[in-house]
Amino acid sequence: MLSDFILFNIWLSVNLDFSYRIPFVWTTRKFYFRIQGSYLLGGLPYLSWETYRIVLHMFESSASEENGLSPIGVISEVHGPVAVIACDTLPPLRQALCANLDHETCLFEVHQHLDQQHVRAITLHRSAGLYRGMTVYDTGAPLHIPVTPDCLGRLLNIFGEPLDDGDALIPREFRNIHSRPLPLDEAVGVGEVLQTGVKVIDLLCPFIKGGKTGLFGGAGVGKTVLIMEFMHAVATLRKGVSVFAGVGERIREGHELWHEIRKAGVLPQTLMVFGQMDESPGVRFRVGLSALTYAEYLRDTRQQEVLFVMDNVFRFVQAGSEVSSLLGRMPATVGYQPTLTTEVAEMQDRILSTRQGSITSVQAVYVPADDMTDPAVSAILSHLDTTVILSRTQAGKGIYPAVDPLQSGSRLMDRHTLGSHHYNIAEGVREHLARYQELEDIISMLGVEELSAKDRKIVMRARKLQRYLTQPFWTTSSQTGIEGVSVPLESTLADCEAFLSGRYDELTEDHCYMRGTMVEAGS
Repeated sequence: MLSDFILFNIWLSVNLDFSYRIPFVWTTRKFYFRIQGSYLLGGLPYLSWETYRIVLHMFESSASEENGLSPIGVISEVHGPVAVIACDTLPPLRQALCANLDHETCLFEVHQHLDQQHVRAITLHRSAGLYRGMTVYDTGAPLHIPVTPDCLGRLLNIFGEPLDDGDALIPREFRNIHSRPLPLDEAVGVGEVLQTGVKVIDLLCPFIKGGKTGLFGGAGVGKTVLIMEFMHAVATLRKGVSVFAGVGERIREGHELWHEIRKAGVLPQTLMVFGQMDESPGVRFRVGLSALTYAEYLRDTRQQEVLFVMDNVFRFVQAGSEVSSLLGRMPATVGYQPTLTTEVAEMQDRILSTRQGSITSVQAVYVPADDMTDPAVSAILSHLDTTVILSRTQAGKGIYPAVDPLQSGSRLMDRHTLGSHHYNIAEGVREHLARYQELEDIISMLGVEELSAKDRKIVMRARKLQRYLTQPFWTTSSQTGIEGVSVPLESTLADCEAFLSGRYDELTEDHCYMRGTMVEAGS
């Protein structure tokens, strides 16, 4: 081995230019390229692998120190995505640590102090290749991501690195993904209606500007289409931008969503941040915070309305449960982590509005076994202002958007907030639809002729209201051939009032289906 080192040093002095200085990761990559291309293949083919590994470790250590990264300890145990690190000095919780693995930088996040010399950390990269004794370096701070106004129209990962084969972002600054919520004196209250142009939403479960909306729905009920329409509404009606956080997304779903948003023309005003299903639970647990950091940056710098879409917030909770189990914590109710409420609140409390701009959140929520009392669902529901339930029954009838008008609701559905006019019309529509639902079984068995004259009139108007609340979307116009429409709230209220008063009793149901306003329909 001694002869190997002598030969290597001779080659090193001839072939490597030590005056060449580039950042840490690229220095490491350049070293591997020179070693593999010039040395192993052409220079000294008889260097032993043991010596090669030792020399690589020596070079990486010196490169890390030259770039301001000081060694903090070594890996003592590896259990899947969890690493136990023996440290000379204990780093703070949530500190980002790094190690050099196969000419790449592997990041860790400190989650637990075991004793005065050991910490337990979660890897934010694949853990294959980690070994005992590997040197770990301290980055000196929690995970920071590069932020810039040019991030719009891009597809990024948790670290702000491009996933769309585009150029790397040129950052204006770096922001901590664990930043604190705004002080109360800088935040403003919410209570204003955010009009989306979607009739059933604006009428029965209005969004709150700067509030949080939960979108409950399974596969095939139009959840993605509705999300894209919200993004389109914010970009066109409100002149705002959107940030999409794909938490635990399937690669296929993320790829399809990216192409659909681009075809719909929404991508230039949208930033997409993905932590995919096959990645470490640490990535899926933190990617939502990375996306939220970008949303905060756009709110503060562009002073615009920002729509923050998170799909799926339940996968965020699941990733937290995985991390908790890996850290050895005793599970709580139904196997969830004991820190469930705190973890959900830490993220939700950062979705705030300021005098300069607002963040309005739409979060897709999966309900296990359709049980709304599930602890994870309950923890999320406690932070939501609006609940939108997408019904498979509605979708089966061809009612799109497939919003269940009786189960969906909003905190703004109050006479003092919406005003008597909006509130009375919304309640009248609900009463007609609820009565129709009660009579559906009788109609299917005996027929509508067996109903009283009053009930027949309610059923007729309810069916027309059902079809009136359907709507062609801008984001699906290329598939349906029907141009999308955005309906102002005033027009929706006027049309529904006319339906309830009987002015449209002579119209057929087909004349009400997939229309904008009834005036535009030529009634």
